[in-house]
Amino acid sequence: MIETATAACSVALLRGGEVVASAHEVVGRGHAERLVPMIAALPGQGRAARILVDVGPGSFTGVRVGLAAALGLAIGWKAEVSGYSSLASIAAAGFEAHPEWPALAVILEGGHGEVFMQSFTGSPLASEGPLKSLIPSAALAALEGRRAIGSGVRHLLALDAKLDAIEALPRAGDARLLPPEFTSLPARPIYGRAPDAKTLAERGLA
Repeated sequence: MIETATAACSVALLRGGEVVASAHEVVGRGHAERLVPMIAALPGQGRAARILVDVGPGSFTGVRVGLAAALGLAIGWKAEVSGYSSLASIAAAGFEAHPEWPALAVILEGGHGEVFMQSFTGSPLASEGPLKSLIPSAALAALEGRRAIGSGVRHLLALDAKLDAIEALPRAGDARLLPPEFTSLPARPIYGRAPDAKTLAERGLA
């Protein structure tokens, strides 16, 4: 499992649904330098028959670094690649830590002063609607009493210091908590809004 969609750079090796080994660092923008060494440090250099990678939303560069690594390794290992959402991963970890919560909203750092937001219910995990990119005040209004969790909650706490919120970053190993339908996304980025820069292929020029 590869997680590079946020400030965290995280990898995990699973067997039979259990984490055999993992590494997690908050690197900011240093994913490209840290990811491959972290994978190489896993048992068997992390080799697996299936690679699961966070496809976003989050940092455009971070998401692309993780996808490039996953797709490159898949060629060398002849492995299957599929994606999962950073929002769903944080939601699953939140419900595992707080199974008494009926619902929550994941708030991640976005761009241009906005945050990514998506609401979920637990038991079983299900999204309550599509992800949105919102200014913090709009995200705060959209909570409607739900607890908030994620790397972007600080923007909401700046508006309401009494908000029931937990700061959190996704961890690669938490993807094991996701139901199968959440771990079969195509291996391409989920941006949440239009990217600041596009590849030639994304602009239809390749």
